[in-house]
Amino acid sequence: MNTIKRIGVLTSGGDAPGMNAAVRAVVRTALSYGIECIGIRRGWQGLITSDFVRLTSESVGHILSRGGTILYTARSKEFMTEEGRMKAVATCKMLGLDGIVAIGGDGTFRGALELSRLGIPVVGVPATIDNDVGCTNYTIGFDTACNTAIECIDKLRDTMQSHERCSVVEVMGRNAGFLALYVGIAVGATAVLVPEHKLDFQHDVVERIRESRLAGNTHFMIVVAEGVGSAVDIGHQIHEALGMDPRVTVLGHIQRGGAPNARDRETATRMGYYAVKAFAEGRGNCIIGTQEGDLVELPIEEALAMKKHLQKYRYEIMETMQFGSRVERTTV
Repeated sequence: MNTIKRIGVLTSGGDAPGMNAAVRAVVRTALSYGIECIGIRRGWQGLITSDFVRLTSESVGHILSRGGTILYTARSKEFMTEEGRMKAVATCKMLGLDGIVAIGGDGTFRGALELSRLGIPVVGVPATIDNDVGCTNYTIGFDTACNTAIECIDKLRDTMQSHERCSVVEVMGRNAGFLALYVGIAVGATAVLVPEHKLDFQHDVVERIRESRLAGNTHFMIVVAEGVGSAVDIGHQIHEALGMDPRVTVLGHIQRGGAPNARDRETATRMGYYAVKAFAEGRGNCIIGTQEGDLVELPIEEALAMKKHLQKYRYEIMETMQFGSRVERTTV
């Protein structure tokens, strides 16, 4: 017999395309199990301030294709304190919540772990364009963000080719290079700079531009992960080293917006469904992730201890596509 009668759902941290699809899946799956669903607005901060809305099948009826999150999102310094977390617990008790589905990234799940230690069961659903959650191969929003960046860079390439210029493009990813590397391969970048690979400016930038020019190219595309540093600084260094006048573009938060693509809608729907299923079957305090394309359920503490490394083979592929047999194997 299902003892879960009412759950909350929230989105926290940076928004990602597909968060709404996950919220929709949580609500409709909960209702199919006879579980009431309460939307907690503005993440963990909303749980502290009792900012909530009752969610129905109709209220999530047209959000599958919408970017952003109808529940809003925020980062809460107050939730990092014991006093803040106790206020959150009080809200859960007042609303009669038997558990929380938390949609977000690593910071969201660390908050979930603290709440679970205070007796509130939590199931995490990974959603971040950075794809840097260690326990899962894929996070909701990554593919849409990649496609947004690729579309922008393809347009930049047109004008860079016309004017025979160098373009330096900064993409998001915080301290991880997954987004930059994936995008760099997809657009055929001259060079991709990621935080996991120690920057050797002469080798990683100057020599690659030089080799590309010797191969007959007259325009160059440098993709920089934000965790490496400022694309503006990279542009200045290119100017000093090669006498070029690079054009710098910081894509910024445009990568977080827009309608989620098919992969993110489908993945978000599956993850949201299995998050509620875990509660309905008497399990909690876990994170739903993907391994080899299949969904897996991992205890929160175990999941947070897992690390994800940038795939060495992707970096080697990127270099090989640019320089062929002259590629130097990396140690990423």
